[in-house]
Parts: sequence; structure tokens; C-alpha cells
Amino acid sequence: MTAYIERFVAWLLVEKGYSRHTAEGYQRDVREFHRFCGDSAQPELITVAMVRSFVGSLYAGNAAASVARKLSGLRTFFRYLQREHVIEGDPLAGVASPKLGHPIPSFLTVDEVFSLLEAPVATDRYFRRDRAVMEMIYSTGMRVSELVAGNMEDFDFTAEMVRVRGKGNKERLIPFGSAAKEALQQYLPEREALTIARIGRGHAAERQALFLNGQGTRLTARSVERTFQMYGLRAGIGVTVTPHALRHSFATHLLEMGADLRTVQELLGHVSLSTTQKYTHINIDHLSKVYDQAHPQAKRSDG
Repeated sequence: MTAYIERFVAWLLVEKGYSRHTAEGYQRDVREFHRFCGDSAQPELITVAMVRSFVGSLYAGNAAASVARKLSGLRTFFRYLQREHVIEGDPLAGVASPKLGHPIPSFLTVDEVFSLLEAPVATDRYFRRDRAVMEMIYSTGMRVSELVAGNMEDFDFTAEMVRVRGKGNKERLIPFGSAAKEALQQYLPEREALTIARIGRGHAAERQALFLNGQGTRLTARSVERTFQMYGLRAGIGVTVTPHALRHSFATHLLEMGADLRTVQELLGHVSLSTTQKYTHINIDHLSKVYDQAHPQAKRSDG
């Protein structure tokens, strides 16, 4: 089974264009199933009963969303095995995934965003980089994985446009504003200093990545997430601040200012409009709140 799993991961990365993060997640899920069945289990020996027993074990210790994610990875694996003619039928074909709700994405108010953007100060070691990272996510709505994968050549400072490689390796162009441009330009000397320091330690320079860590190599998504949490606490924002929350804020604020849903869908890189429509629920809540606060008749008592 191990050899099949390794080929499956390579197929996800090379042929399907999945991100390494997603491919590794699927790999963990399939390996978990493999351990449950026993190391001697081979794909052609897997039965529906084995799969149902595994799914039952998942419900004992995981939330519905986690079960659904693990089943998604397992389904993709079995479909790959069918494609490669390793198995004939799909042992997961009759197994339903748990029904999930559609939670409204968390987001920050405009004032909270401004407080967050102003949180990095000169005493912070990489404050210019951190400010540029946050400005770029709020100005473009890109995913943190897309941001850290960005290369120098992807950013056109003259046109204020960035080329983003999203899920499935699909590319899109997103404009970024003057605030983000200024933050990037202020960060570039800091990036050069990190590169020089790396060369001084006897390592090859990182020529492609725009955002670098303290070692002069490509910044990771996890590092960005930790940075957001730190600045969110410093800014006194009452919720846990994540890069995804800033992406949600970008979409929500655009809709509040009158942007149409199709445009926001394109900017976010959503394949389905229904994914973007989650933000309309936020917008309705916002409109209701404004109405209640501002309309003279909104709080009129009946009778």
C-alpha cells in the first residue's frame, strides 16, 4: 500500500496541481486508513465492511468537518486507484459524508483592520515585511498560501497588479492599491538585507520568493499565521486574527461598498459562485444592523 500512497501523492502534485499542503493532508488521511486496516492490507483486498468500520471509528473521536475532510481524501485515493486499474469498484461508493452547515466566515471591521495594519512598529524585527504581508492580503484578498508562494516576478509595481497561482494551479491577476504598493516598496530594502545576510552565511541567495523569513528563505504560511495572532492581540481585537479572516474582511468590505458578487468571486479565485455567496449573509446582517441603528422607525414599538 505504501508505494500506491506515494504514487498517489505524486499524482496530486504533478497532474492535478494540488498544493503540497493539501497533498500532504490527503496522504495523512490515507495512511491513517492504512494503519486501521493493518500494514498487510493491499488495495485490492479492501472491502466495504473495512471502510464502514473505519468511518465508524472516525465518528467516535472527530468533529463532522474532520470526518468529511478525511473521507474526501480517501475518496480521491480510491478514484485514483480505479483510474490506475488497481481496483474495479469504489469501496466508499455507498458511504455518505456527514452533512455540514455553512458557517458565516469571520471578518474584521474596517476600524479593526486599520488597527491591525498599524500594529507593527519599528521595534519589531521585521515590521516592514509584516506590514507589507498584511497590506497585500487585505488589498487583494489572496490566500496566505498564495501570498507566500508569490515570486518577485509576479508583482508589477507600475501597473499595481499581482499574478496569483490559486487552487489547481489556476492563475488570476489581482490589482493592489497604493497603500500595499508603498508597504512593499518599504519592505524591499529589508528583503535585500536578509538576502545579503544569507549570502554572508555561505548560502545561495533566494532569488525568487518575495517574502523571506529571518534565514533569508521563503516565508511559510504557518509563520504568517503566528504573526497575525501576535499583532491581533497587540491591536486589542477581541477575536483570534488569522490571514483567512483578513481575506474575508477584504470580500465583506468590497460587498458593503457596492462591489458585485461576480467581481468578488473572480478576485477571491472561487470556482463556484455559491462559495462567494456566503458573504451575502454577512452583508445582510450588516444592512440589518445599520437599518436598526439609523432608521427613525426601526425601533418603533407596535401598538
